[in-house]
Amino acid sequence: MDMNLHELRNFADQLPSTDPMPVLFLGHGSPMNALEDNEFTRAFKEVAKNIQKPAAILCVSAHWFTRGTFVTAMQMPRTIHDFGGFPRELYEVQYPAPGSPGLAQTTKELVKSTTVQLDETWGLDHGAWSVIKHLYPDASVPVIQFSIDYTRNAEWHFNLAKELALLRKKGILIIGSGNIIHNLGMVDFQNFYRDNYGYDWAIEARALFNKHLLSGDTKPLLQYQSLGKPALLSIPSPDHYLPLIYTLGLKEEKDAISLFNDKLVAGSLSMTSVKIG
Repeated sequence: MDMNLHELRNFADQLPSTDPMPVLFLGHGSPMNALEDNEFTRAFKEVAKNIQKPAAILCVSAHWFTRGTFVTAMQMPRTIHDFGGFPRELYEVQYPAPGSPGLAQTTKELVKSTTVQLDETWGLDHGAWSVIKHLYPDASVPVIQFSIDYTRNAEWHFNLAKELALLRKKGILIIGSGNIIHNLGMVDFQNFYRDNYGYDWAIEARALFNKHLLSGDTKPLLQYQSLGKPALLSIPSPDHYLPLIYTLGLKEEKDAISLFNDKLVAGSLSMTSVKIG
């Protein structure tokens, strides 16, 4: 059902206030996780069982990297198959979750530090649907996506995330989807399914990232370029890392932080996922 502008602007007021929802960073890994029943996807399911069902989801995906900031505002976002070389059955997956024009408009109005543009063309890319389908397989929860402005640094995104904090108290689940360690150029495909397999630099980087995450020391994570060679090898481009920064920007002082799926894959990827709150 279409909403008029007045209804859109009052969307947040119409939602009941809730205790703060948790915030999730999900290491999404291979698109094939959308189809597979493995330890990672089972952990995604388990997380959903242990939190209140959200009124809607706002997802920051590594795969919507834009100049400027956008939020999807269509009634029914399409399922985007933004990958190549996978089995046909993966391209046939549909995740028909509704969108939420009202939440999109509210998100736009919450952000004051930059202009957020309403988008009617994108949809749900695999960074979003490949993990959300395990949390809510019946596609009953509305989903919008929030893009990552590639012209901005980590600290800017960290501060932008803080402007979305009200949504946590309106039953909105905010999810960042990427991979903390993500160097596709160095993937060891011959050992892709070897358990918890990482190169020495990836093992070192994971320990470093985890130390800062669990201690709540975000400054080094915002200045990851200064963390040494293992971090630089882990983040050759920031697209898969910045969704983590959004989740950290939403952390309140009293929020607990925990890790799950904390394993390395194929030498140069990590599935490490984070629950805040």
